[in-house]
Amino acid sequence: MLLLPSLHGRDCGQGFLPYFMNQNNNSLPRPIELLAPAKNLEQGIIAIDHGADAVYIGANEFGARQAAGNSIDDIAELARYAHKFGARVYVTFNTIVYEHELPNAKQLLRHIVKAGVDAILVQDMAVVEMMSEIASEPEMKGLHMPELHASTQTDNRTAEKAAWLTSVGFSRVVLARELSLDEIREVHKAVPQTELEVFVHGALCVSYSGACYASHHCFGRSANRGECAQFCRLAFDLKDSRGETIRRASHLLSLKDMMQLDRLEEIVKAGATSLKIEGRLKDAAYVKNVVAAYSQQLNEIIEANPEKYRRSSWGKAEYTFIPNLDKTFNRGFTHYFLDGRRDDISSFDTPKAMGEYVGYVKEIRRGSFNVAGTAMFANGDGLCFFTPDRKLHGFRVNRVENNRLFPLSMPEELKAGMALYRNNDMVFERAMQSKTAERKLALDMTISVDCGKIVLEAVDETGRKAFTSLDEPLQDAQKPQTDNIIRQLEKLGNTMFRPGNIRLMGGVAGFFIPSSKLATMRREVLAQIEEQPIDTDENKGRQKQTAYGINDNNAGHKRYLEAEKIDAANVSNHRAEAFYEEHGVKHAAAAFELTDGARSGAKTYGTPRANTPLMTCRYCLRYAMGFCVKRGGKQPTWKEPLFLESTDGRQVRLTFNCAKCQMEIYATD
Repeated sequence: MLLLPSLHGRDCGQGFLPYFMNQNNNSLPRPIELLAPAKNLEQGIIAIDHGADAVYIGANEFGARQAAGNSIDDIAELARYAHKFGARVYVTFNTIVYEHELPNAKQLLRHIVKAGVDAILVQDMAVVEMMSEIASEPEMKGLHMPELHASTQTDNRTAEKAAWLTSVGFSRVVLARELSLDEIREVHKAVPQTELEVFVHGALCVSYSGACYASHHCFGRSANRGECAQFCRLAFDLKDSRGETIRRASHLLSLKDMMQLDRLEEIVKAGATSLKIEGRLKDAAYVKNVVAAYSQQLNEIIEANPEKYRRSSWGKAEYTFIPNLDKTFNRGFTHYFLDGRRDDISSFDTPKAMGEYVGYVKEIRRGSFNVAGTAMFANGDGLCFFTPDRKLHGFRVNRVENNRLFPLSMPEELKAGMALYRNNDMVFERAMQSKTAERKLALDMTISVDCGKIVLEAVDETGRKAFTSLDEPLQDAQKPQTDNIIRQLEKLGNTMFRPGNIRLMGGVAGFFIPSSKLATMRREVLAQIEEQPIDTDENKGRQKQTAYGINDNNAGHKRYLEAEKIDAANVSNHRAEAFYEEHGVKHAAAAFELTDGARSGAKTYGTPRANTPLMTCRYCLRYAMGFCVKRGGKQPTWKEPLFLESTDGRQVRLTFNCAKCQMEIYATD
């Protein structure tokens, strides 16, 4: 709190400028958004409380995580809560839509609009057409129409694709996870007015999103329908064309998790508007820990560059714990392709969470062992280790005596000298089960004497103002009332506000004001401010996208894109097909799910591509194993093509497209 000296001589009725109030102008720093996953209403609120500027959540259908669906009522409640802080809510409508589902999809979109959300993530272009129609319906008159964001499922790898998406009405493009800093800069340069959303943390897909059909082909569960069976996390034998086994039972397509905590500033400088955390299937502890870690880091960046950046929502989160990303589920961390191709991407040994290194086994006795290291342990900790054949083996700690651990069941494979990892920290987990954060808005207050009245004026950090006065005779105080006035005004209790700057003006400290009267005035200004909505668009300099169709922000870009340059159109209904044709894309590829016999007898929309890859990957197994001759690797001794064979005998073929520097995976049956 900053206390300024009393000021005198103010004319009756003269207004004053709130101490910290920002004025809306074009010179404001660029807003940066931390975007968090919301499995449900509870976790969405948790994300907001822990510092997220926006959350994304799925409805009960058409979301890319089918197991994370939510009712419209819960989505509406989340939007109401988020908007208290100027935070935003995005609904994932990012699957392809089959022909017979179009009426139901359109009705769901109506409900989503009425829920008051801020944006809809889209894969199927039929949604763009339907949203345009919904916006013109009489019952939608006066409602805020959400923006349209192009989901990563639309396969956004290039500046040309981003320009085309902008031209057809998308205000934001969610970029492919595989892009480097230079490629993000290239996209931003091509569409400087388009918001770019960049993944910064969480699980990685080995295939470009929207271009993975392996799960559907092998298990009948389409990744484009929110049903991914995680084919890429399976163990495979790697074989060559002669049937010789090159590597046995390894998770050759399983990648580490992305972690860009130390690279946020570079990503923002490259042009990112939104920093996205993956994890709509993760638990509350994951959301708390990861959101808090990234929010704190983003605050540090903004504090060092206040003239360049600001948070896109308001309110300060205070935490009861120290975030530590090593303590939440992860498969090991990688920067992925942020700096170009690197060799630290994959995790051949296991797709499971390994956790943090805590020391090594020093001595084994019957039923217990000593750990060499500085880590502290607790009863119930989950530990794991790698066996000599690189299999991950886990166990629970039953009892702890200093650095001696007594497992529930002593692992036979555990040997002296083995490294230990903790993938479940009971002390940390217990801390995560309680309330771990509180988010509040700063409230500045000025109390003064104006024309014989005590006047209290307030403004919160969003710019909302309130005013009240005490119309009672003034009484001189026997001693200065400064301390009591401040103490009473600071009593904000369980409200959503925290004390900001309190100013005493006009000699108000020289008058006696009963504490009960001060409390009444405080409650009145709080009630007035809480009744006022926060403008989530104009106050942040956001580009408001309320009309669907041609986006004038990209008028200088051509609106046409050859079908060959759209690697994953996934057309599954006549409306999407018509949309692509109308906007210059002829013969956009049909959905693999239709051409592969998912719905026999259904019309095949678009033009099926012959020999469609099940996966298209920037990740390259040849490079990961050190056999990319183009990049200085060893000369392979095997005879290509190579094959991956699962434990149940399923086999897929690998093709190395060196011209595009990518790996493609094809079905063999």
